[in-house]
Amino acid sequence: MIKKFLKRVFRRSAKAKKIGNAQVIPFALHGVSREQISYGAKRVTDGLQAAGFQAYVVGGAVRDLLLDKTPKDFDVATDATPEEVKRVFRRSRIIGRRFRLVHVMFGEELVEVATFRCMTDTEDVQTDEHGRLLRDNEFGDQEQDAARRDFTANALFYNPATQEIFDYHRGYADTRDGVLRIIGDPLVRYREDPVRMLRAVRLSAKLGIDLDPATAAPIAQMKSLLDNVPQARLLDEVLKMLLSGHSVECLQQLHKMNLHHGLLPLLDVLMERSTGKKFVMLALKNTDERLSQGKSVSPAFLFAALLWHEVLAAWNRLVAQGERPVGAMHTAMDEVLARQKKSLAIPHRHDAIMKEIWLLQQRFEQRAGQRPYRLLEQPRFRAAFDFLLLRCASNEVDNELGLWWDEFQDASEARRQEMLQPEGAATAKKRRRKPRKKPEAAAETTL
Repeated sequence: MIKKFLKRVFRRSAKAKKIGNAQVIPFALHGVSREQISYGAKRVTDGLQAAGFQAYVVGGAVRDLLLDKTPKDFDVATDATPEEVKRVFRRSRIIGRRFRLVHVMFGEELVEVATFRCMTDTEDVQTDEHGRLLRDNEFGDQEQDAARRDFTANALFYNPATQEIFDYHRGYADTRDGVLRIIGDPLVRYREDPVRMLRAVRLSAKLGIDLDPATAAPIAQMKSLLDNVPQARLLDEVLKMLLSGHSVECLQQLHKMNLHHGLLPLLDVLMERSTGKKFVMLALKNTDERLSQGKSVSPAFLFAALLWHEVLAAWNRLVAQGERPVGAMHTAMDEVLARQKKSLAIPHRHDAIMKEIWLLQQRFEQRAGQRPYRLLEQPRFRAAFDFLLLRCASNEVDNELGLWWDEFQDASEARRQEMLQPEGAATAKKRRRKPRKKPEAAAETTL
């Protein structure tokens, strides 16, 4: 209680000072202590400063600490070149070609160190016909580095040695006020890098802060510029949204800003139709919960969930046309993935995992003989089972199926034998089903 009282008193009496064009906010005002910085980041800044260089913790880590959130990682900016950084730290390596960075290792912690950059001179800048920057990698000073960053909240420099924050664009005030504001003219900055529009949506949703009206206004008229962005960069930003721990809020914000079209087929219609919506929302909420608990999340599983009802619709159409179920599933998977790669190419390394999860869904219906035992031995069984539970929770399949498999996994051998269905039971059950629906209605059925 006394510490909190003294902290409030010191904050009232503390004042920021000006050094050049930077507003320097003292610890007594912002309250972010050196102890809140990671061990590796402190070692990097201390080491570079001892070698005669400037070094600051920058970007999202400073912003998150001001918002009383735990940073995911701590990045450092310095006036030392990559080669000079490498000479200071033995366990380090230079990465990148166009935009060189240094990774410094301290045990399991990796600290990314970037040299101050500046905006390329107007006459020398390389852009495409839409104004997107193609080359922007010139070394500069701290003020220039702040100017080239995207949002004011990300342009803060924290010095662990003095516990001061250097602010060139009122980022401290914006962060305290819960406002996300772009640096410079929004029209120019979005044209330079259209991905900033997606980043604005993600950060505002993740941090629970409002987009500045001037920052949000041009997005509706400039969203078509995203068509010119390399797919790898779009995929990276989409993954950051889905794995932010606030994916539901991100997608809702995407829809509000009308930016969801063209990224993933299901996202295009997720907010406009009910088919699959409950399933996807459950998958996203489950992902957010796992991340909040510090558990790992598989991007392949998440993509499998997002594309599942597209695969299911194609499968139902092909089965209605007379194809065998297994062959129809293979064709449906290939169709959906090929269509997806035209808009946002999911890495090939995820394809095999997604297909295994999808294919195993049919085998959960087979609960006679040795089939359940063979299914338990599949490497992707656990992921496929979690996928099945999502289908049960969304009422896509009977909850009894999920309960049966949940018990069967851990049951004794005697109990398993009791649980097995008699051979031919599934076939007889299928014969008692109602006549197959017409092709136009088949898309609403399930496996």
